[in-house]
Amino acid sequence: MHITPKSPTEIVRQHRMFEIALLLKGLTGLVELVGGMLALFVPLRTVNHLVLWLTASEIEDDPNDWLANTLIDAAEKLSMGTKLYASFYLLAHGTIKVFLVYFLWREKLWAFPVGLSLIGALVCYSLYRFTHTHSFSLLFFAAIDLAIMWFIWREHLMRRKPAVRKSSPA
Repeated sequence: MHITPKSPTEIVRQHRMFEIALLLKGLTGLVELVGGMLALFVPLRTVNHLVLWLTASEIEDDPNDWLANTLIDAAEKLSMGTKLYASFYLLAHGTIKVFLVYFLWREKLWAFPVGLSLIGALVCYSLYRFTHTHSFSLLFFAAIDLAIMWFIWREHLMRRKPAVRKSSPA
């Protein structure tokens, strides 16, 4: 299947959207790498102190503040296993994103199907985790990944050369 955009303007617009999606994916990959390193090396005690410090003024104003109390509760319940899982997940997810963005930006044709497969696997895993955690942030990020997969797919189809048909002599 080969997609032929209707006009040169549409080609440029689709490519720009692809580049923006790649840029966003690369930035989120870098943020995930930094977050994974922080999750790995910052002690749980420091996380608790940071959350208490960040929410202190809000709790003073409104002791029943839902967001502040939810953050405090989450920080108190954070276990070493969860912390290690989060760091591994963020480091793996971030590394995959950064490498995919690098190779897609360099327009390596093999990176398009690999990127679709890996991002698809991460979406499936996020949906699986959602069934256990019921964290809507997982659905939100899975939806973003699906949109980026669509941009990768469109760009890949535009870059594939149409099959050359051999015409038989009449």
